[in-house]
Amino acid sequence: MAAKLLRRNSDNVAISFRDEHDHISSDFVDAVFMSLATGNRNSVLSLVRNLHEADLGDLIEALSRSDRAAFIALLGDEFDFNALTEVDDSTRLELLEAMPNDRVAEGVLELDSDDAVSVLEDMEEEDQDEILAKLPAFDREQLKRSLDYPEDSAGRRMQSEFIAVAPFWTVGQTIDHLREADDLPVDFNQIFVVDPGYRLQGVVSLDHLLRNKRPVAISDIMNLDAISIKARDDQEDVSRLFERYDLLAAAVVDNSNRLVGVLTIDDIVDVIQEEADEDIKHLGGVGDEDISDRVLEITRSRFSWLVLNLLTAILASFIISLFDTTIENMVALAILMPIVASMGGNAATQTMTVAVRALATQDLDSYNMKRVVLRELFAATLNGVALGIITGIVAAIWFQLPELGVVIGAALIINMVSAGLCGILIPVGLDRVGIDPAVASSVFVTTVTDVVGFFAFLGIAGWWFAL
Repeated sequence: MAAKLLRRNSDNVAISFRDEHDHISSDFVDAVFMSLATGNRNSVLSLVRNLHEADLGDLIEALSRSDRAAFIALLGDEFDFNALTEVDDSTRLELLEAMPNDRVAEGVLELDSDDAVSVLEDMEEEDQDEILAKLPAFDREQLKRSLDYPEDSAGRRMQSEFIAVAPFWTVGQTIDHLREADDLPVDFNQIFVVDPGYRLQGVVSLDHLLRNKRPVAISDIMNLDAISIKARDDQEDVSRLFERYDLLAAAVVDNSNRLVGVLTIDDIVDVIQEEADEDIKHLGGVGDEDISDRVLEITRSRFSWLVLNLLTAILASFIISLFDTTIENMVALAILMPIVASMGGNAATQTMTVAVRALATQDLDSYNMKRVVLRELFAATLNGVALGIITGIVAAIWFQLPELGVVIGAALIINMVSAGLCGILIPVGLDRVGIDPAVASSVFVTTVTDVVGFFAFLGIAGWWFAL
């Protein structure tokens, strides 16, 4: 159901922010555009003031490139920097480049540490250093520590703001601290227990804290078995921990078990979305591109994979050229060849998609590998036989040549079985040698099915009709 969020412009006219499909209303975008065109700051503020950061991010992406910088400049100090965490990477970098570093430094101070890192991490190192130099020493060191962790690690994702108490504190002391301290996180649901060296001892959930009497010691109610995460752990592995154990938050520790931050479920939801988005793009041979990228950037991102596909297509064409005499003697073979290649390619893509996703979620391992491979082999064989019979009958009736039906039916069975096997074995093999199967599988799978399909079809035809 679309949210019925109404905004009023300077003329007090109510405008719906989203339409019935939950997209940004074109009337709303037009109203913002008209206010920008006239430089009417009050009208723009009346439309966007108090918008949620996610909605403000959607609005920024809906505006043209030339209007985005003007929009943020017109808002001035009223612009919510949190919106920059809701736009794609290309749009964020474009906007940051249009702002002076002094303004970016001011905006970064408005953000939680994890959001500040996401804003800074893709900037040029020179600009990044200049912005960090303008921050207070404590904030600067926090952000530099997070930025020093590897990209896509838990340390990059963590919030540096957390609540830590000593195990000898009482429930009453802790509650008083939560009420009186000024530098606590805005949102939290866990309190971490540390020793004087800040090594993690345990965790107390907020609801558990509130259900105990004030004199009770924290050491008596803390969870000693709480899951903690190493700062250098890969974010995808961390997301699986959150999924497996239904976590809302988890402590992040360094190699000495010192508490350095906290990861929360909202961070992990972003990770899951990013990883799924990345896998889908890689399966299609698309690089790390965004919907707002320029034409040349998109072209460069896709070109290398298209060149690789061209080479594999040349290989398939070479296989066909080996049977040029056979094709010349029977034109029907040229007409039917795409069926064999297409069916094999589609069958392999189905198996490959399931295999790549299973590898990504670690559902496919040495314990169930044999069973899954045999399952795919049997499924491919059954589909191959069924489709081979159907296609053989169609080809025999179409060209009034029963032998041709037998040839294409046999070729389809061979290619479908090959597609089922390579659709799972190629991703598994690539994963075993340390190559991302989502990136490379499609090219190899397509090559195998094309080569096997053409060779089987034309080879069987050449042998059969030569008898």
